[in-house]
Amino acid sequence: MLLLPEDLQRVASRTLSHYDVHAQAYWEGTRDHDVSQNVDALLQSIEVPPPFELLDLGCGPGRDLKTFTALGHRATGLEGSAQLAALARTNSGCEVLEQNFLTLELPSRHFDGVFANAVLFHVPTQALPRILQELHATLKPGGVLFTSNPRGDGQEGWNGDRYGAFHNWPTWRDFVCAAGFVELSHFYRPKGLPSEQQPWLASVWRKPLC
Repeated sequence: MLLLPEDLQRVASRTLSHYDVHAQAYWEGTRDHDVSQNVDALLQSIEVPPPFELLDLGCGPGRDLKTFTALGHRATGLEGSAQLAALARTNSGCEVLEQNFLTLELPSRHFDGVFANAVLFHVPTQALPRILQELHATLKPGGVLFTSNPRGDGQEGWNGDRYGAFHNWPTWRDFVCAAGFVELSHFYRPKGLPSEQQPWLASVWRKPLC
């Protein structure tokens, strides 16, 4: 079903309002989550000398910004929820851009890596190609995109006050390749569990040098 511009705006505002209301609880519930496998997948794929210029897309309350900064990298957050963005600035000390997927304004060829952890599944499928192209444009040639999303088989719609679109690997691969990226790897999380207990699909991509 094609979403009209006002529908897309409703998706963004209602989903972000949910995170505004629950920002502190979200921080307390996720601050100790171990995503080191995801962080390593991004950082180990970047081929230029550190420190790296990194964009944490949908940075939430700043947990991973703190990690990147502690490792010596220059990290910038992007967050659509005003309350989460404020927490991220306080918790990490990093610059946090307050933007949502309808109003991305990213610098061209600026970042060595984009960390899109548990965020792009909130993007309606019809808007996904444009956003992936914008992430491609903000990466330097040779830069790396990391994504992690709950996997599914095309389900899309509302779960309470949050919108989600859930893709399987072949569909996700087609979307990201169509934006100009080259696949480096993909895996399912949490690590070490049977496939039926691994709801997260993670993938690593490179923007070609030319």
